Amino acid sequence: MIRRMNEINNMFSAMDLLRNRMDKIFKNFDSSFLNDPVFSIPSNTPKTNLIEDGDHFEVQAELPGVSKEALDIKIQGKYLEISGERTIDTPEGYKVHRSERVGSTFSKSFTLPDNVDADKVDATLKDGILYLNLPKLEAEKPKMIEVKAG
Repeated sequence: MIRRMNEINNMFSAMDLLRNRMDKIFKNFDSSFLNDPVFSIPSNTPKTNLIEDGDHFEVQAELPGVSKEALDIKIQGKYLEISGERTIDTPEGYKVHRSERVGSTFSKSFTLPDNVDADKVDATLKDGILYLNLPKLEAEKPKMIEVKAG
């Protein structure tokens, strides 16, 4: 019986050693593999939040450095698309020594949970955040049904 327990302990020790070595291999693999640009979200794609308050949705999109004239917002039914262009201008007579911010075009689209009344959408750009108030269509809003005594 003691011999069997020693064999089982040796087997688990070998498995622990193998697991530790595999963890080291895959730790390095993950860090290099997942940092590949193919697996990262492009920095020019605006980060967005979508929240709902009963009869309307609100979208908040981060758009630093984008003017309202450079924005295009399209909505059709449940489909929403936000696109535009971020420009970085160097003042005349200045020499660039470092440039990490780049101008680029962007587009972000997604499907909303319900249809939206496109005629009543309100858009505001404040402090680099785009706020979209998207009222649901009347047919999409939940209706309370009163039950009458029979």
